[in-house]
Amino acid sequence: MAAVEAAGQAPADAIAAEPCLVGIEDVQKCLNRSRASVYRYTNTDTRSLNPPFNPRKLNPEFRSDQKDPLLFHPNEVARFARDVLRIKEVTVEVLNSPSTATQQILSSILDELRLIRSQLEGGPSELALRREHQQHGQSRPAA
Repeated sequence: MAAVEAAGQAPADAIAAEPCLVGIEDVQKCLNRSRASVYRYTNTDTRSLNPPFNPRKLNPEFRSDQKDPLLFHPNEVARFARDVLRIKEVTVEVLNSPSTATQQILSSILDELRLIRSQLEGGPSELALRREHQQHGQSRPAA
């Protein structure tokens, strides 16, 4: 979950969308502007799905389809508020989102890898012990 707050503006209560991205409604609340003005600020073009970066506009994240909703990175909203709207103090706060199934699986894999590493670093491996046993059990041929 991400939150963007401009000084002197109402904080965004529940900004949610995709991880770390905010929608038009959330930008509207953060900037304390009407929905229409947020759309006017946004860098969109009917002829191009993803127009090039415009420093004077609010640049959305890349979209794969014209029907995809406009989503914004919190840092872009903060940059726009600071540089274009001249809001003096802008705070970007990224909060941890609830754990997803993918995050839980990745965490389990990481725990397992740490366990394997600690076992490998803990002492000589079974292979090293076998090699040592073979070397001591056999006499080396004379050179």
